Amino acid sequence: MPFVRVSMWEGRPKEQKVDLAKRITEAVTAAVGAPAEATTVIFEDVAKEDWVIGGTPASDM
Repeated sequence: MPFVRVSMWEGRPKEQKVDLAKRITEAVTAAVGAPAEATTVIFEDVAKEDWVIGGTPASDM
């Protein structure tokens, strides 16, 4: 049972997440042969001030 966690900046619309989840599910199904119904995709929305790249919060970039 594949489990995929996607962390990204908050604020993306539901439609984008649904589209991405479908594409991820298709890729997992093709790569490992797991049925789509057994593939779970979890989205974790992270505020830009909580996402730090090279010591700088993304909100300051």
